Amino acid sequence: MSLATTLKPHLPYLRRYSRALTGSQKSGDAFVKATLEAIVADPESVDEGGDARVQLYKIFHRIWETANVDTSDVASMDISETSQDKLHKIAPISRQILLLTALEGFSTEEVADIADVGASSINGMLGDAIADIDKEIRSDVLIIEDEALISMELEQIVTDLGHTVCGTAITHAEAVAAAEQNRPSLVLADIQLADGSSGIDAVKEILGKFSVPVIFITAFPERLLTGERPEPTFLITKPFQPNAIRAAISQALFFTKEASSA
Repeated sequence: MSLATTLKPHLPYLRRYSRALTGSQKSGDAFVKATLEAIVADPESVDEGGDARVQLYKIFHRIWETANVDTSDVASMDISETSQDKLHKIAPISRQILLLTALEGFSTEEVADIADVGASSINGMLGDAIADIDKEIRSDVLIIEDEALISMELEQIVTDLGHTVCGTAITHAEAVAAAEQNRPSLVLADIQLADGSSGIDAVKEILGKFSVPVIFITAFPERLLTGERPEPTFLITKPFQPNAIRAAISQALFFTKEASSA
């Protein structure tokens, strides 16, 4: 099996991680591009006998640590991007650890290898990330989800984090109306809605009226992580773990705060 074939299935998820880490499709995809260029330049950096996904993320982290990637040639086309055009602040290592475990599902040992940190320190770093989350400003959250049980679960997670659910919607029209009425500071949106309409289209209409960070939820993330068109920055896979929602909400609000204070 060729190296390209081996790595290809993991690229959508690396894009997801990179976008969540940097806060934009533009910057995130530029880091993924730089990672692939590094592998092409040195194919032996990926050991055929090792875990390809772990090695891919590990090489990404080597690139990430330099934080010296040019994003100027990447079109700014992020449909959920806030007013920032570049990374204002590198996410602390604790947030990287949280994303690797909660969003990407790596084990403690795998995270230690990827991020080049001691396995014994992972729990402490996760504790630091959770402490950061607990300090965040409480936000009003709009949930756009047509499956009642999932909507209820999202409401519970959001409420447990100390945020307020300011509205729920199951169709495009309901979502836009709820957003206009409540002006949420964060949106959680399913891709496919009850009337067959698109959650992406609903979010585009909302973003045409005011800026707000958005986290998309879908059972088919690879369809929205190609890097070839306007795509989400923050994306959760169904079925999801509560900690994945927690990590995504934290990161989305983290970058919103950074953008507003810049």
